[in-house]
Amino acid sequence: MSFGSFDQGDEGEAMSDINMTPLIDVMLVLLVIFIITAPLLTGSLKLDLPKVNAPASQQAPTVLNVGLRKDGQLYLADQAITLAQLTVRFAAAAQQSDKTEVHISADAAAPYGDVARVMGAAQNAGLSRIGLLTQPPAGSASAAAR
Repeated sequence: MSFGSFDQGDEGEAMSDINMTPLIDVMLVLLVIFIITAPLLTGSLKLDLPKVNAPASQQAPTVLNVGLRKDGQLYLADQAITLAQLTVRFAAAAQQSDKTEVHISADAAAPYGDVARVMGAAQNAGLSRIGLLTQPPAGSASAAAR
């Protein structure tokens, strides 16, 4: 890279290199401006919405709480139930709403096959929202917050 001067002397040839430093400075300033203003542009619109007496559009999903003890005993909302009866309840809940959730609370010592049978019965009935409930370890931060 050659540096030009005001005194061209005898050579008199023109400087053919472009100084990129000012262009890079301008691009960095523009980048900082865009980084700062981008979150401000995604803000919500300030609207005065009309007031209407109407029912809520979304209903809370129905939740079926299934408990499974280590001896294989099933419970639906703290009432003992068999797998056949539970399958019938799953089918009835699936006909009422496709947003029905199944929450399975299984004992840590419960056989995996029993848990899989409950999950399979729910899926065969048409329920796809299945959750397994757990507890945080005793020494974790979320357990101390409770």
